[in-house]
Amino acid sequence: MSFIDDDTANRRKQVTGQPQPAPTSDVTSTMDHYFRLRARMLGVLIRDARMKASRLESDCAHVVRVSPETFSNWEYGDESPTLPQLELLANFLYIPISHFWSTKTLVNDSNTSTTHTQHTYFEIRDRMIGLMLRQAREQANLSVAELAHESGVDAQIIAQYELGELPIPMHHLNILAHQVNQNIRYFLDFSGQVGELLAMQEQWKHFAQLPEDVRAFAANPVNIGFIEIAVMLSKLPTDTLRSVGASMLDSTM
Repeated sequence: MSFIDDDTANRRKQVTGQPQPAPTSDVTSTMDHYFRLRARMLGVLIRDARMKASRLESDCAHVVRVSPETFSNWEYGDESPTLPQLELLANFLYIPISHFWSTKTLVNDSNTSTTHTQHTYFEIRDRMIGLMLRQAREQANLSVAELAHESGVDAQIIAQYELGELPIPMHHLNILAHQVNQNIRYFLDFSGQVGELLAMQEQWKHFAQLPEDVRAFAANPVNIGFIEIAVMLSKLPTDTLRSVGASMLDSTM
């Protein structure tokens, strides 16, 4: 498809005295239209993934080593990234690379349900953390007044924290946790969708710190039987485990 009509082309020829390029063929025009369409579709998916991950254009641009203007052009379909750039972007946004050639978006058209879910999550978690703080305080044999004295946090505020009426800022939670002989991990959510994701990230962090040969062994599906045996052995009582070890040693002698 040509974006320059005949009259415009003729006027340019008269002004410049230079011949104008020949009109593109129907095949070229069709392919150009297809490429633009694909670029725009990819741009929608890039923006969708970025919005889902709550990332700024500038953050994503920095990761893939392009300017924010170039990244913005990607989202509008004016330019397209390379496959290695998409791979880095997928890793940064915590999504599978296949998202970029799918036809489904990640972000719901309506943010109402998401906002409501987040509000409910905050409310429930604030109450749970308050209850856990109260239980830890009672296990430490401290009254609210004593905890207030030791931590420097007002007693009335602590009472509201324990009832879940006020969210606990991290600087208060840190000192209150210390005074009731706990740490922040005690208050973490390890159940539900958010908790499971956090637990998985913690597990992956520890897995990534293992020696390379151990990681390779554990990641190979062929070795799953050996891993299951190791898990079963780890659950045996110490005496039984020693007996099994002694039997294995005897069988090799």
